[in-house]
Amino acid sequence: MRIRIIGAGVMGRGIAQWAATAGHTVELADAHKEAVGDAIAFVTDMLARAAGKHRITSEDAKAAAQRLIPLDDPAAASQDVELVIEAVLEDLDVKAELFQQLERILPARTVLATNTSSLPVTQIGARLSDPSRLVGLHFFNPVPLMKIVEVIPGELTRPDIPPALVKLVQETGHRAVTVADTPGFLINHAGRGLATEAFALLEESVADPLGIDQIARDVLGLRMGPFELMDLTGLDVSAAVIDSIWRGFRYSDRLRASYLTPNRVAAGLYGRKTGRGFYSYAPDAAPSAEEPITGDADRPVQVAGDGPDAHALRRALTQAGANLSASDQAIVLVPTWGTTVAAAVFADGLPTRRTLGIDPLSLDTPRRVLAATPATDPDVVHDARAVLARSGTSASVVRDTAGSVAQRLLSSIVSVAASIAEHSIAAPEDIDAAVTVGLGYPHGPLAWGELIGGRRLLSLQEGLHRTTGDPRYRPTRWVTERVQLGLPLTFDHTEK
Repeated sequence: MRIRIIGAGVMGRGIAQWAATAGHTVELADAHKEAVGDAIAFVTDMLARAAGKHRITSEDAKAAAQRLIPLDDPAAASQDVELVIEAVLEDLDVKAELFQQLERILPARTVLATNTSSLPVTQIGARLSDPSRLVGLHFFNPVPLMKIVEVIPGELTRPDIPPALVKLVQETGHRAVTVADTPGFLINHAGRGLATEAFALLEESVADPLGIDQIARDVLGLRMGPFELMDLTGLDVSAAVIDSIWRGFRYSDRLRASYLTPNRVAAGLYGRKTGRGFYSYAPDAAPSAEEPITGDADRPVQVAGDGPDAHALRRALTQAGANLSASDQAIVLVPTWGTTVAAAVFADGLPTRRTLGIDPLSLDTPRRVLAATPATDPDVVHDARAVLARSGTSASVVRDTAGSVAQRLLSSIVSVAASIAEHSIAAPEDIDAAVTVGLGYPHGPLAWGELIGGRRLLSLQEGLHRTTGDPRYRPTRWVTERVQLGLPLTFDHTEK
């Protein structure tokens, strides 16, 4: 196939490498002619590096480089180009004007694809004489390594085009997912679950960015915590995406943006690219460190409750050699699920100064998470950390909140994904596949919820909603129905 790629920036170069490596002839064009030569030299070097790492053979690298053809005019006439992929400035007018030129000079059979990450495909197509030939084809950076592509049909896209592009993409070894033309498409939309809830926790002073990131990594198994990730991508970019998707879904409570971002963006606290964000990247910046453990590891501990979480906590403490006994000096640990420690103290008459919550999600992880109320004695907190550290794990202390940190982050991740499935934006299988590749989560969000257990997840969401009264935590119909019907959370309602 002969493919024309317009835009010789980071994305255009990556798409060119992907297409040439797959055996396609690639015309590369840009409004700035000098950028084309630089891009071809860059791609040629990347192909040589791939050969050096034995990802492809030297012969295949040379052959792929020879398939790169510089083009002086992005809108040059051609009868041979079958697919155009646009990767230019993220501006509706710029993209629409380019496609208007292309539809006048390229045959009607040539498919026009936009690599937009945020603009509605339908709105770009509305500017064309024939919107049926336009489709979204959204790659992720770096294209050769991020093996996921979103195929986004507009409202008037010809029905034969999306499946043909899915086939083309999957023949190259990338996964293609078909996504409805909605704000954020699939992966950017799904990523709001983690980011928006992390900000909600920060707003409530449940923990600082370091504390939330540590729990996200050590308890949930994420590669990067949400604030580390936003510092890497740039808060200016992340905040714009959060706001855009929130507005696009008509200010959905589940996707609510934070009041914290505008001032941080205005102050230039973008992250790595400005030297300071949620963390400092100055050369002399001290590395982030958690508070040392100084408490009494031999202080007696009592576990409140008699459910599975309480039994699991007792086993873990026993294995660590903790002193399990009830006394007037004992630390009281209560596992909480979707509720607060304060509620347990009130309901069960627990001692206010000696009671702490513990997140059951953290029991089998490298980091145990305690929750302290305003009434908890600071000495009890120090001693509880020391007791939990007997097993060689880290111990974080957060402010008491419904569900603690990890539960709230996980519930939000699953809820946003379930909402995507509920609104038929993408199929469950595609949601899980795209999120694992595109966001690097250890599990697809719906499969992750299934690992927790549908009933247990629903009880978490009901507890969060009941305790806070905030509609952002309202359980999705997707989760509720599947639990009521005994179906897995990954079950597609279109399955027979």
